[in-house]
Amino acid sequence: MRRPLSLSAAVLALPFFLLLLFSSTAEAHNITRILAKHPEFSTFNHYLTITHLAGEINRRLTITVLALDNSAMSALLDKHFTVGTIKNVLSLHVLVDYYGAKKLHQLSKGSTLSSTLFQASGSAFGTSGYVNITNVKGGKVGFASEDNAGEFNSFYVKSVMEIPYNISILQISKVITSADAEAPTAAPLSLNVTEVLPKQGCKAFTDLLIATGVAETYQSNIDGGLTVFCPTDTALNDFLPKYKNLTAAHKVSLLLYHGMPVYLSLQMLKSSNGVVNTLATHGGNKYDFNIKTDGEDVMVKTKVVTAEVTATLIDSEPLVVYEVDKVLEPRELFKAVPGEEDEEAPAPKEAPKKKKTKAPSPKASEGEGEEEEENADSPIGSDESDDEPADQKSDKDGAFGSEGQISIVVMMLSLWFGVLLV
Repeated sequence: MRRPLSLSAAVLALPFFLLLLFSSTAEAHNITRILAKHPEFSTFNHYLTITHLAGEINRRLTITVLALDNSAMSALLDKHFTVGTIKNVLSLHVLVDYYGAKKLHQLSKGSTLSSTLFQASGSAFGTSGYVNITNVKGGKVGFASEDNAGEFNSFYVKSVMEIPYNISILQISKVITSADAEAPTAAPLSLNVTEVLPKQGCKAFTDLLIATGVAETYQSNIDGGLTVFCPTDTALNDFLPKYKNLTAAHKVSLLLYHGMPVYLSLQMLKSSNGVVNTLATHGGNKYDFNIKTDGEDVMVKTKVVTAEVTATLIDSEPLVVYEVDKVLEPRELFKAVPGEEDEEAPAPKEAPKKKKTKAPSPKASEGEGEEEEENADSPIGSDESDDEPADQKSDKDGAFGSEGQISIVVMMLSLWFGVLLV
């Protein structure tokens, strides 16, 4: 005869089920959105974005951000550092460990050293990228760089937000000074899209960007990060008959579709498996595609074509340009390949939100009233797709992230109640 599980054992088992549930459904943090709710940190938030530290913070599973209010940031900006130097200074304010307010006041032996993003960047000399955290007199907690001889000029003010062991945002009173972090850095390379791309084998593509005015949109997005997929001249020449059948408005959309409003190095691109948005994404117009990796190979799948990334032409943050062997054809403009249209894709990953300059508007008479050619090789003439929009899928998923996870929750709870009834 089977021995029934006791009620107490079942109750003890429940927390383990819940731990499994919440560990699998936790959402990644977004420092930009968090700080946007606190206007006193708007300048700090802005510089985290333009130095691309925000993206690095969001990718880390455990992080502590020592936030500076607008007054403290003004003191830093008054020194007229280059963006590169400001990045080094602010990276010294991002600890690669978790420190909540409680932990700060309970340090072992009253002091500790913590590594930072500045140390991880490789730009720090020796251990100058470490921050000394010490409990000083009067219950204060002081912060100083390792190369500052232990002179504390910055102190803990308050906890802004804490998600235990994931992210902690703590306000400190002043900038943590460091001779190494404040050392002059080379000014960033001036990147002009129409000058750089032709020199890297993208002349035909650049000519189209210039002719449509899209080059200006690309250029205006560089400072905040830009990833470009440039078709080879051969691929573009083969595609020209289809391109000529597009309306002026759709030519603009097609070219914007080859750019992403974020910097993604090759390693970051390989880890971005899933649906991503493009410069053409706007309102109800999805204009997204799938990034797929197979070992070292990276493919871009649009449900119309699958293009392979064949080379990295430029990688100079904040701009990266990849060569692809096919023109990326969005399903909003071209007929999907049978079989590809039915392939279910995950909801688009949320990219760092940033304003992007609107694409140049062609004359209304050219884009809105024209009818498209109706043959197998021509544009489909409609921005509508039979697929369920990915953003609607995301809404369906709810707080748990997917219908599958909800099923798991129901199954686990049913099992638990079943045990109680035994």
